[in-house]
Amino acid sequence: MPEPSTRLRQQGERWFPLLLLCLALLDLRTELLLLRDHVTFTSISFAVRHHLLAFVVLGALPSLWHRYGPSAKR
Repeated sequence: MPEPSTRLRQQGERWFPLLLLCLALLDLRTELLLLRDHVTFTSISFAVRHHLLAFVVLGALPSLWHRYGPSAKR
């Protein structure tokens, strides 16, 4: 049985992947609207090149959710 402080820490970390997801989507908001209108290789490469951190966060989100999410077992 985990200590109470460990259980509280686990519950307190669940917001972290959701916060990163929201921040990444806010950063990509304009690019996603432009891509919705006109999807081209140039627009995709521009979005990835100028918002690389947001794309890395979106790519790492499944791993982050597994690590910090509700099913995390320590």
